[in-house]
Amino acid sequence: MSALKGMMSIGELKAAAAADEIDTVLVAFTDHYGRVHGKRIAADYFNEEVADHGTHGCDYLLTVDMEMEPIPGYRYANWELGYGDFHMVPDLATLRRAAWLDRSAIVLCDLIDPRTHELVEVAPRTILRRQVERLAEMGYAAKAGSELEYFIYEDSYRQGAELRYQGLTPAGWYIEDYHLLQGTREEAYNAVVRRHLRDSGIPPENSKGEWGRGQHEMNIRYAGVLEMADRHTIMKLLMKDTAEIMGKSVTFMAKPDMSEAGSSCHLHVSLWNEGGNAFPGDMVEGPLQVSETFRWFLGGWMAHFNDVMPFYAPTINSYRRYQDQSWAPTRIAWSHDNRTAGFRIVGEGNSLRIECRIPGADTNPYLAYAAVLASGMDGINNKLDPPQIFTGDVYLARELPHVPKTLRDATDGFAASQLVKQAFGDLVQEHYTHFFRVEQDAFDNTVTDWERWRYFERI
Repeated sequence: MSALKGMMSIGELKAAAAADEIDTVLVAFTDHYGRVHGKRIAADYFNEEVADHGTHGCDYLLTVDMEMEPIPGYRYANWELGYGDFHMVPDLATLRRAAWLDRSAIVLCDLIDPRTHELVEVAPRTILRRQVERLAEMGYAAKAGSELEYFIYEDSYRQGAELRYQGLTPAGWYIEDYHLLQGTREEAYNAVVRRHLRDSGIPPENSKGEWGRGQHEMNIRYAGVLEMADRHTIMKLLMKDTAEIMGKSVTFMAKPDMSEAGSSCHLHVSLWNEGGNAFPGDMVEGPLQVSETFRWFLGGWMAHFNDVMPFYAPTINSYRRYQDQSWAPTRIAWSHDNRTAGFRIVGEGNSLRIECRIPGADTNPYLAYAAVLASGMDGINNKLDPPQIFTGDVYLARELPHVPKTLRDATDGFAASQLVKQAFGDLVQEHYTHFFRVEQDAFDNTVTDWERWRYFERI
């Protein structure tokens, strides 16, 4: 039997299908935004054909915008090339029950180019896979945990769309950070999510109220970094689907309302080798005892935040979150157990890890973790020391480097980065530069509600 409740072997799936317990398998992958795409396949057909041979999907899905329009200007796929297929190959290590859906299972796929029979280089899961492989060549494995925040609303997604997402009713009506009474009111949703996670091979740790009205955080058990990105992806789908089924809505926007806290996705990362966690050591840094590996990995991670910032903050809205005294980091520093720092060091011994507080809840986990590993490995390879450990309120430290303030600025840094070129390759750098610039252009060419309110009468 599988070790985690809900995880399945192909034999267990065949038995469940024969018993008519499962009749549908979701065969899935993410686009650049982190949205989950794929097919619902009859379980018998999956067992007989797709498990071994995969299935096909249109390669335009790696060139679309938020409205699913295929955007010109990509070298990977375009109208001239005819928008052919890629091959969706199930990674059977990710096969699990989709406990939130009736008689369903889900499996995540790697995307294969049918012409070269190689992984599609611009696919988010490929990009992370490549960094995991590079890290393994250096003798390390990464373990990671995503802390994902979200707002819950009493309105359904359809009701929200009809209202253009204005005036929605949050599940809570006062700031509820750690507040158990308000959390009880929201258990109708959160408890169901925790049970579905548990029954779908994603062991939960806890949920808790956050600083916003109706805002919560869901924490799941840490895992190897690729497995964590997979869990993160399925968790977001599970949470949206559950809200849909219950007539509610949740949002993973980084900043749904300027009067509320933003929603983060804090990334906890440590490196491991045969000796265990590679971060503890004999070097004294304030109250910490760390290794050279820790220092260099952190040094690289911090040195390259500007190079890979769009992988942490991929949307226009991402940059609304970086406000002083908002619990989101605005400047780059590292500190021990200090929530004003972009890099917060927590734990000790085998639990010693780096928490990066820069990514928002809108991040694509495959791209975010790939950015972490690429940056940290460059730090190890080039022995990049971090700046001095910081003590105090980072928000007041005006001399420290600020995170980029717009997607445009972040994309410029990404496009010019030698690290991005070396770690991910020319095609990935070109492809994602175009992707982020298309997102910026879409905003630049839109008249917003803010503009109408500000200028319609009074200009």
